[in-house]
Amino acid sequence: MRFPRLRSGFRAVAAVLLAVASAACGSGSGTGADGSGGPGAGDPFFPRSGNEGYDVVHYALGLSYEPRGRRLAGTATITARATRDLTAFNLDLVGLDVEAVTVGGVRARWSRDGQELTVRPRGRLDREARFRVVVRYSGSPETVTDPDGSEEGWLRTADGALALGQPVGSMAWFPGNHHPSDKATYSLAVTVPKGLRAVSNGEPAGEETKGSRTTCRWRVGEPMASYLATVAIGRYEVGRSKTPDGLPVYTAVDPGQAAASRAVLARIPEVVGWAERTFGPYPFSSAGAIVDRPEDVGYALETQNRPVFPGAPDIGLLVHEVAHQWYGNSVTPRTWRDMWLNEGFATYAQWLWEEDHGGRTAQQTFDALYAGGYFPDAATNRALWAFPPADPPDAARVSATPVYWRGAMVLHKVRQAVGDDAFGALLRSWAEEHRHGNADTGEFTAYVEESAPDRDFGGIWEEWLYGEGRPERP
Repeated sequence: MRFPRLRSGFRAVAAVLLAVASAACGSGSGTGADGSGGPGAGDPFFPRSGNEGYDVVHYALGLSYEPRGRRLAGTATITARATRDLTAFNLDLVGLDVEAVTVGGVRARWSRDGQELTVRPRGRLDREARFRVVVRYSGSPETVTDPDGSEEGWLRTADGALALGQPVGSMAWFPGNHHPSDKATYSLAVTVPKGLRAVSNGEPAGEETKGSRTTCRWRVGEPMASYLATVAIGRYEVGRSKTPDGLPVYTAVDPGQAAASRAVLARIPEVVGWAERTFGPYPFSSAGAIVDRPEDVGYALETQNRPVFPGAPDIGLLVHEVAHQWYGNSVTPRTWRDMWLNEGFATYAQWLWEEDHGGRTAQQTFDALYAGGYFPDAATNRALWAFPPADPPDAARVSATPVYWRGAMVLHKVRQAVGDDAFGALLRSWAEEHRHGNADTGEFTAYVEESAPDRDFGGIWEEWLYGEGRPERP
């Protein structure tokens, strides 16, 4: 979850950038003129992100960070499979200095153009061939300002740093194919000054201190989109527990937030158990949370295995980010236009939790939104109808109000059409069908129609998913 922000002045800028990028690389798909996969994966909002010429299998990241000088030194070993014949390929990396690149153990030529690191191996890479590229780099990593005005990338904190990547910030701290359509496994070794900890996704794989430096290792065994990768460096209080079913739960909490966070984080096993009954088996091998200071990070984010929170979350926000482990992290959007498949589902999960725990029903929440009285201010109530959830107008609004709440309203309309039992089965089967994969809006609408062939969903898609303004309510 990104707290939605609207930046009215950015739309024109985003349109210009999109036009320039599209002119530079055609549609963003197809082989580039230099025999590469092209400088982008064809995303409608971030056309230069990613690369279609290869598929990453695994990232092995060795990082060393010195908070005082804000200096990061890294070695990224990327194992990939060529999806076409390649004489060159692009990685996304912004700001940091590249020192050396090898492909298959042989030094390769490379060049930089903005976020594009173009690598030219000595020989052609044949389609379906596996190859390994190693990039050594260093420097002071950048904080990236998003189109909506929020910050991501490498965020400096009071006692270390926090790396957040939605939508494109991961290119600020490691080179890669930074588009949600390319998921991979990870291993990380992060070296920091003694007394600090480095917490990441997945499971801990060892920690050792030599002299004045401590190295923390983490391993991610399930596929993960790069925007969900995180590294949190600081003086965290680390907690370890298990759910009743034996799922490991790892938490890392800033000491100043420990007291306020204790009660709600103790409910992680309860929330995971409820989510499993509602959405199906938990898709990863551990759960947890990272809680930093509100002044260090301005939003919560569903980083895989352990979401990040700006201070102690309330139960609704915890439910939202846990639900993202199914919808967003396991079933990941194919492009950033499909963001409502993340946020609409996670927002509806909050409605279901409230309904199951003696609060408002989902219908009551839907009614309050439709009537314009859900939010405390009139401007946000009006913003709900600013654009259809499946068609954000620009990159600045992929995390805006309609994507979350109107996206959840679409799901409620589907629930009304098929009934509670069939809707519950749909939530579970959708997550299972696309487990650890990618999906887009067209696949979802087709899936719904196939699951209930006797129902007509045309009006829901036309009016609620793609329609402009507030639909007429039957």
